[in-house]
Amino acid sequence: MSGAVYGGDEVGALVFDIGHNTVRAGYAGEDSPKVDITSTIGVWLDSEDDIPITRYNIGLLAIHVWRPEMELASFLKDGMVENWDMFENFMDYVYNNALRAIPKDHPILITEPPWITSSKREEMTELMFEKYGVPAVYLAKNASLAAFANGRPTCLVVDSGATHTSAVPVHEGYVLTQAVVKSPVGGDYLSSQCHTHLTERGIEIVPPSMVAWKEVTKPEEPPIWKKRLVPANLTESWYNFMIKEVMQDFQASVLQVSDVSYDEEIVKTMPANHYEFPNGYHRDFGVERFKIPEPLFNPTTGAKAGIQPILGVGSLVTTSVGMCDIDIRPAMYGSVVVTGGNSSLQGFTERLNRDLAAKTPPSMRLKIISAPGVSERRFGAWTGGSILSSLGSFQQLWVSKQEYEETEFPVPFPEKQISKIPYSW
Repeated sequence: MSGAVYGGDEVGALVFDIGHNTVRAGYAGEDSPKVDITSTIGVWLDSEDDIPITRYNIGLLAIHVWRPEMELASFLKDGMVENWDMFENFMDYVYNNALRAIPKDHPILITEPPWITSSKREEMTELMFEKYGVPAVYLAKNASLAAFANGRPTCLVVDSGATHTSAVPVHEGYVLTQAVVKSPVGGDYLSSQCHTHLTERGIEIVPPSMVAWKEVTKPEEPPIWKKRLVPANLTESWYNFMIKEVMQDFQASVLQVSDVSYDEEIVKTMPANHYEFPNGYHRDFGVERFKIPEPLFNPTTGAKAGIQPILGVGSLVTTSVGMCDIDIRPAMYGSVVVTGGNSSLQGFTERLNRDLAAKTPPSMRLKIISAPGVSERRFGAWTGGSILSSLGSFQQLWVSKQEYEETEFPVPFPEKQISKIPYSW
């Protein structure tokens, strides 16, 4: 469609980056998203005139409110929307309450995983045009957008998020889907590892909302605290989510990836980190800091909680590069972009650099590219979408509602043409 319709760069487009942990949304051309909302939704049954109605609590504050029989669930599965009714209610909330934007006034760019199916793309496009009446839509692979955010048209994107870690080769802005490799490890995997490790050692994990009061005790002494009166029929999914939040804080505050393969004698010499749990129990964590995240890079260390990873992060990269054409392998090793919230784990990039240095052929030049801040890595795909959709040279690539109505499925999203956009930022 013509870029003149939206007046060049001033398009006022919205960018939605949909992830398993949170959904980032905001306006194109801005440095960071306006809202960062958890993608977990509270679902509960209500009745109106004796007719059962499904209600939804959306947003971090809403799902923290105690509501008997409220289940917490996500509308995503493997990075793709699975429950469309939940997703529609979520989008209604973002438009009406979070962004306070009118859908028909803004083109929308939505991120999608590299392994998206055509049926999911069709449903997403149909939803945005038919229900929300947006003037134009573009669906972009999140790996391509992360490459844009780092100014690399050709690179290998290592994306470590909540549910998985993937290695995705991007060549001239186009994802090479045949060489995408992923492993079921990520932030949720680490959370389950942390929970298992702590409970095995008799450390009680209590959500902050259940603590009425606590007293400060000496390190490693049993905590003195009182439990708050809470409804007896709170669901297990709600309780598990609250525990997961504590574990996410624990892993962000305590865990660190060892520079080399885990060696207990070496890590014993490393300084410990002090951590206090919501019920007042506190102690120093030393060896555990390095032992828990080690399966990310060395799967042979085993995993007792959740899933057993198949490949370490370094092996994901080398496997993916090996599946690419031999002519572009040097470019892939020369631009390894690290993104995703789980990649903010302390020591993640340094360990990946060491592992790849040992596996990269001597003739290849290795370079790891990662944003210095935590938010820049978490918002990598969103930032790329913000840059891309605000460029005047991109405006011809929008799929308008008129084109949607005239074109049979699948709706064409010309990814290959992204390579023609100049990398001038």
